Parts: sequence; structure tokens; C-alpha cells
Amino acid sequence: MIEKEFVKHLIKRLARIDENEGWKSDLKPAQRTALEYLARANRFSRKPSQIADFLGSTRGTVSQTLKALAEKDLIAEQCSKADKRSKSYDLTRKGAERLAKSDTLTEALDGIPSEKLLEIAVTLRPILNKVLLKNGQRDFGLCRRCKHFEKQGEDSACQLLEVDLTAQETTQICYHSEPRSIY
Repeated sequence: MIEKEFVKHLIKRLARIDENEGWKSDLKPAQRTALEYLARANRFSRKPSQIADFLGSTRGTVSQTLKALAEKDLIAEQCSKADKRSKSYDLTRKGAERLAKSDTLTEALDGIPSEKLLEIAVTLRPILNKVLLKNGQRDFGLCRRCKHFEKQGEDSACQLLEVDLTAQETTQICYHSEPRSIY
């Protein structure tokens, strides 16, 4: 019988190895994580405050992280048309190419069958949810699994933001995501 302390050890050891690998490149682990987040986040979830919430970091720290990524031409700043003070960030082509490079953890997961990966995800998800809830942090769920998601024939929309969604956005994570009720 596996003890929960052993599972905790495995999770923490994998996280530490992955983070330490990040220190070997020109990107700090926080920069890499922010870059990975921006690659997965929809257009409604790319503001500095939202990135800080996802990373569980301060806005000041994230501001410095974003500045460093922009200086390396891995992300580009976008100013809102409605409010020039409001900024969001997109990956540049160079940023996307950077993320396309494989890392040790990704390579280790490559040989695992998709059914097993699903099983691992289904097991880890409630653990993550409990930790987020305890720490008062947001979930950042997938758009298409949100209670505000609406399928309209071939098209999709967000009822909360009252906007049409692209097919790609429905598979991205969203700051505004709220799980559907199971009742």
C-alpha cells in the first residue's frame, strides 16, 4: 500500500527537478512558467494581475518577469483599445519556438500511453483543486468546461463576457472559468 507521504515526495521531487532544469537555461523558472501560461491562456486571461494569480505571485514580481520576457522578445505587450493603461501579453514567434523545445519532464511523459496520462490527470486534479481552495486561489479551468461556455451549433460563446469564441479559445485556460454544476 502506497503512503500519501510517498506520493507527496514523488510530486515534490518531480517539481524540484523540473524547476532546477529551468535554472540551466537563460530563463528563470518563473519566466518559463509565465511563458507556458501565456501559451495556454485565452485572450481574456493575459493581464499581469491574472498571470500573478495563476503563478501565486505578487504583481510586482510578475511585472519584472514580464519585463524580462519582453526584453528577450519572447512576449509582446498589447495595450487595450478601451483603456490604454490596461495591458495584456501575447507570445511572439520566438516565444512559441522557445516553448517548442522539449524538456526532461515532457520527454519522460512522452512514452506514457494517453489512457494512463488521463488517469494521472484525473488523480492529480482533485488534489490541485483542494490546494487551490485552501490557499484561496483560482482554478483557471478550460473554457469549454466552464459554466459560462455555450455551444451554438458549430460556434461557441462565453455568456459571462458576451463574446464569440474561436475553436482554439475553447481549449485554452481562462481566468474567468467557473466549473459547471454537477447537479
